[in-house]
Amino acid sequence: MIGVSETTVPEEDEVAAVLTTPDGWRVFLERYGELYVKVRADGDELVDLLDDDQLEALDRGERVESWLGEAPAREEALVASEERLGVRFPPSLRGFFLASDGWRLLDGWVDGIHPCGRVVWMRDSEAGMRVTATYDSIPGNEDNVQLFRRSVEIAQGEDFWLLDPTDVGPDGEWAAYEFAPKYGDTTKYPSFSALIHSGYESMEEDEDEEDVD
Repeated sequence: MIGVSETTVPEEDEVAAVLTTPDGWRVFLERYGELYVKVRADGDELVDLLDDDQLEALDRGERVESWLGEAPAREEALVASEERLGVRFPPSLRGFFLASDGWRLLDGWVDGIHPCGRVVWMRDSEAGMRVTATYDSIPGNEDNVQLFRRSVEIAQGEDFWLLDPTDVGPDGEWAAYEFAPKYGDTTKYPSFSALIHSGYESMEEDEDEEDVD
């Protein structure tokens, strides 16, 4: 049922340091891929992601590296995307793209992060237009609709990941949102870096539980 959403903001001390450099992102993303393989990937995904030696190592409880990203974006491609949208991406998103131009598998209900060439205004994407029209047709959703119309869509699946260029922090980071259309829930984060870290921290907690078991 669609209704007025509630926005929750993580406490400041719960947010990891903002990643802005390609090198910093690559280290983080390598660990993210390793964690995803260990605690999130199901049987079919594992067969697609790992070779036989890696599968055997995983069965033995050994660390298995898996890069779930793409080649780094070229600066020219990044600038072209910014010019197409009429914005300059926030530092954490720029650093991410210069480390990996997109990401295939994420913790949560999004299918992956778009490459920079496919980042789009939510109001212009097929799924975004459909969700915006649905919410706009029901009274009480004005705040959500305004957010959809002004935000950039960086990931989309059952849920959306959005960045709001009108809400900029002192570090140049845009407010980031995870939006679940099925429930009307909108969760706000101070940056793209904090948004992707939320899934990483969730996987870390599950890893700790597995290690205890």
